[in-house]
Amino acid sequence: MKKEIWNEIRISDQINKVFIVTGPTSGLGKETLRILSKKNATVIMAARDIKKAESVKNEMLSQNKNGKIDIQELDLSSLESINNFSEAIKKKYKVIDVLINNAGIMACPYSKTKDGFEIQMGTNHLGHFALTGLLLPLLQKQSNSRIVNISSIAHKSGNINFDDLNWEKRKYKTWSAYSDSKLANLYFTYELSRKLSLKNDNLKVLAAHPGYSDTDLQRYSGFFKVLNKIAAQNSKIGALAGIRAAVDPNAKPDDYYGSPSFGEIKGHPVLVKSSKLSHNKANAETLWRLSEELTGVSYLF
Repeated sequence: MKKEIWNEIRISDQINKVFIVTGPTSGLGKETLRILSKKNATVIMAARDIKKAESVKNEMLSQNKNGKIDIQELDLSSLESINNFSEAIKKKYKVIDVLINNAGIMACPYSKTKDGFEIQMGTNHLGHFALTGLLLPLLQKQSNSRIVNISSIAHKSGNINFDDLNWEKRKYKTWSAYSDSKLANLYFTYELSRKLSLKNDNLKVLAAHPGYSDTDLQRYSGFFKVLNKIAAQNSKIGALAGIRAAVDPNAKPDDYYGSPSFGEIKGHPVLVKSSKLSHNKANAETLWRLSEELTGVSYLF
């Protein structure tokens, strides 16, 4: 029997649904924007670079003149920007159907966010933690709403040092910091899902990873720029894992979608398993407490 392939054809009409996509101007986020817009969704581009976002929006509208795309400024490395974005969304929209926490940075030189967080944990996890908490009321107003966190196969190498989240006491290892931030995405997914289930909330929290996809994330590594041309799959396929988590009617809370090949590097999305460590409840609870303390965002369930 031929295996079923989950591709764009499997995505139903998303008319009247409102999606927020972080990091929508390149790579996976841009493909997610293109596909959802093509399926008649209203897509809010949560973008740091407004000029680039306008260019991408015009490109999308040239392909689909009926696309409903709204640009809103968001810098995930700034709690002030996250708060401003959230307030703007609350004023403009009554409900949100799906929040796709896609934006990320990878293997960059050591630096800190505007609020003093190590740049990768600060952007990839803490920024999305704060954003999700502030937008939770809008998501809870809509039935069958979803939150999708984009992790990575790199999470399997993660092992967060909770006593030094900002890498101030250790020699900085950029790949380790990236893996830690992607593990944090999964701790966040499973802990938020647990907390919602205790309240009998029907909001689903899921995760996905794009396999090894050709994106701008590898811009800091000459090695990976070359490897991309040889081994990486097109971001059009990589983006489908997050979209499946966002729209598949059969998806369940805590589901994790990724590529089916050896090493989960390539292929159309299927259900996969995250590492044993990612399911450590004590670690997830510790990260949750730290995230609330650092961001100042407490979730109102």
